[in-house]
Amino acid sequence: MKDIKKPYGCFNIDRFRGFLALKATYVLIIYLSKDSELTVGALGEVKFKKGYYAYVGSALGGLKKRLKRHLSSNKQIRWHIDYFLSVTAIIGFVAWLSPKRLEYPIAKNLSKRLKPIQGFGSSDSRCKSHLFFSMDKNKLLQAVIKSSKAKNMILFEF
Repeated sequence: MKDIKKPYGCFNIDRFRGFLALKATYVLIIYLSKDSELTVGALGEVKFKKGYYAYVGSALGGLKKRLKRHLSSNKQIRWHIDYFLSVTAIIGFVAWLSPKRLEYPIAKNLSKRLKPIQGFGSSDSRCKSHLFFSMDKNKLLQAVIKSSKAKNMILFEF
């Protein structure tokens, strides 16, 4: 992620204390190491290509709680993303610190720049998808960074 152009206002997580308790909309940056077919709840069998994925979500109860759940391997499978995270690795995230729901505009913008995984994570949303694919990590990261003009963006790399 070192060669990614980081927008003004994007800063390292270590410099910002207390942000984890704040409300946010986030995008998980996920890597899938091999082509896979996975049963994803009511979506059924879904084929995923090896590559990079961006998952849009909200953390209106606080970013720490939501990220902790996503990073945990001992959780009840509840959402589409839970199935997917069982075979992938989270390699980073981008978050916009705001009490407003920014999922829809971010997902809508990502659908113009990346390939949406139809119906994934969007059963309670107007969006086609909340999961987007690219074989190129830099292309995916640039699309995520450009997906919202909201301020208070944080980019974190694992």
